[in-house]
Amino acid sequence: MSENRLAAETSPYLLQHKDNPVHWWAWGPEPFAEARRAGKPVLLSVGYAACHWCHVMAHESFEDPQIAGVMNALFVNIKVDREERPEVDQIYMSALHQLGEHGGWPLTMFLDADGNPFWGGTYFPPTARYGRPGFADVLQQIAEVYRDDPQKIRANTEAIVARLHKAAQPKDGVAIGLADMDKAATQLIEVFDRANGGLKGAPKFPNSSLLELMWRAGARTGNAQMRALAAFTLNRMSEGGIYDHVSGGFARYSVDEIWFVPHFEKMLYDNAQLLELLALAHRDTGDALFLDRARRTVGWLAREMRTESGAFAASLDADSEGHEGKFYVWQFKEIEALLGAEDAAFFCRLYDVTPAGNWEAGNILNRTDAGDVSEEDEARLAPMLDRLLEARAARVRPGRDDKVLADWNGLMIAALARAGAFLGEPTWVALAQRAFDAVVGHLARGDRLGHSWCDGKAVHPGLASDLAAMARAGIALHEATGAAEPLSRAGAWLAALERHHLDAGTGAYFLTADDAEDLILRPRSSHDEASPNYNAVAADALVRLAALTGDDALRARADRIIAGLSGEAARNVLSHGALLNAIDTRLRLAEIVATGATREAFAAAALRTEFLNRVLVRAADTADLPAGSLAAARAAAAPAEGAAFVCVGERCSLPLTSPEGIAGAMAEFSA
Repeated sequence: MSENRLAAETSPYLLQHKDNPVHWWAWGPEPFAEARRAGKPVLLSVGYAACHWCHVMAHESFEDPQIAGVMNALFVNIKVDREERPEVDQIYMSALHQLGEHGGWPLTMFLDADGNPFWGGTYFPPTARYGRPGFADVLQQIAEVYRDDPQKIRANTEAIVARLHKAAQPKDGVAIGLADMDKAATQLIEVFDRANGGLKGAPKFPNSSLLELMWRAGARTGNAQMRALAAFTLNRMSEGGIYDHVSGGFARYSVDEIWFVPHFEKMLYDNAQLLELLALAHRDTGDALFLDRARRTVGWLAREMRTESGAFAASLDADSEGHEGKFYVWQFKEIEALLGAEDAAFFCRLYDVTPAGNWEAGNILNRTDAGDVSEEDEARLAPMLDRLLEARAARVRPGRDDKVLADWNGLMIAALARAGAFLGEPTWVALAQRAFDAVVGHLARGDRLGHSWCDGKAVHPGLASDLAAMARAGIALHEATGAAEPLSRAGAWLAALERHHLDAGTGAYFLTADDAEDLILRPRSSHDEASPNYNAVAADALVRLAALTGDDALRARADRIIAGLSGEAARNVLSHGALLNAIDTRLRLAEIVATGATREAFAAAALRTEFLNRVLVRAADTADLPAGSLAAARAAAAPAEGAAFVCVGERCSLPLTSPEGIAGAMAEFSA
């Protein structure tokens, strides 16, 4: 019988390694018990299915019988899917940072039999090269020190764990107000790349929370440069190679500073955040490019990322047939054969396609240098792209990670509901509703959520990120549809977050639940990663739910989170964009209240206003308004047939008797 235990797992990433000659264990208490029994250290390898360098290290080392033999002889080897167990990844990535190393995946950490880290790194080549030690040599040296110098190992683990606990302690809070956030946004202007958009340098990531921060700051301050920088970044991304011009959707990042060569993996969370920003940018600028990219991204999502139940898969791999980007790159002669000489010449001129290729003897489609493309030319290009999409469907596809992650689905559901209602795209809202129902069906247990579902198996209990993001999704769906059930679930999930994840020391939330498996510490973070920080998502959701229900205790919980994490945010603005955005929601949220028999006409007009800083409250009668509603005091003056109010802070508009008046009232209050 094989000693590789991953064949019984459901994670697509773990299953990629089930045939390795390495005697892998999945994360759990059993491998640590084995390490104690055998007197061996633990080798922890963390990666994910769409990770290119994870595949490289697997092919070079984990599939090599000789290196695998060394691993099996000297270590108990644990393989972790960071998307399935982000709490494990977060702890040991933080440990790597405490060692003074930059993070990345694959994450390779060496632990004692109690799970305490004593050394680590990321990718190791099989033999020494480019200043990196060879993996086989590293294994021998680590095992030797572990065997011969236990005191040194103990000193290392104690020092690292002590630093981890110190890093987890709350920082002294500061009161962050609108003026502080305006100052932060002004300083951010200086680190934006004026030629290419995004932050200066390479590689270039979307940094969606920072783009949203700039978008909000532009509205607050009236500084047009802030929104212009965000819109310019979206334009450069939408024309660059990071965007899949054939199918839609954005890759994880570009390896260069001009958004040209993508790291070809596509992640659900990136596309969720970018969908919201594209919708906002289209409405603000009128640029049809943003609407096209939003629609094509949703088309890709519906076509390639939906699982059978209607929930969304986690990611698409960067590699196919053993090569990064092979599925996405084109040869000039392929395009000429598909389109004919005349259309191919037109297409290739706009999409930077040459016989010699623009990347590794192939062509990455991009319009970085195409300039403005006319509506007439866009119309001519559309059927050509459809032909390429049809032809590409015959290629060997990259692997799809079919895990349904509650938190990533929550971000996408909210984006579809918000952007769909905002742009008048009801099919997007329907996609969101079906995905919401699927996540509930797969992962809800009472008022709790699991984190991951794949092949009929759910990972419970879930994380704070799951409860926060799915609460955000429930609120967004309620606003888009008026349905009560998503709002009720959002309230229950936020209550479960308070009961099972509260960190009394900061007032914020631990990532793991109080009844989850014990780790060497309970991780809690305030900074954004590729997705917005879960504490920020929770604070934003609490503020919105308070407005929808009139429950001031929810707003007080948001204030507590913000106060507990504001010290960390003030020290590093660049990594706390989502928390600053949540503070903006707390201070500037507009409640739009639609009442009476014609309330849906008012609601439709409200949904066409920018969604970042508004919440829509429907009430059949003014008597049905939440007791704490700001509009309740104005309700007596509302006409019986229907009206709307816009309330910000302690101020409310007079009753609006025409839906068209909502946009003007919003503009007046935001000025």
